[in-house]
Amino acid sequence: MAVLVEIHIPMTADGEWIDDVGDFMIDLEDELGIEEYDDGEEFGDVYIFFIAGGSEQKLLAAASRVAKRDGVPAGAFAMVTDTDAPQFGMGRRVDLPLR
Repeated sequence: MAVLVEIHIPMTADGEWIDDVGDFMIDLEDELGIEEYDDGEEFGDVYIFFIAGGSEQKLLAAASRVAKRDGVPAGAFAMVTDTDAPQFGMGRRVDLPLR
């Protein structure tokens, strides 16, 4: 079991930001040594990216950087959970970006 952070981003009509965030996740993996735990996916009215491979602090800092990207819709939040969680959205909610 390891710390997992789900990055929940509200869906918008265009969704063009999704590919940009996917590319940025690769940069974060290289820069911070974290990993995209699973492929992102649309779930209800949000798109969720999954990151692991670091401390909670490091993963939340990465999630905050994602939320600050140009074009990413406002209202993003993270769920701090673990890799053994049985479903999405379990854990502690953290509003993004962090101040």
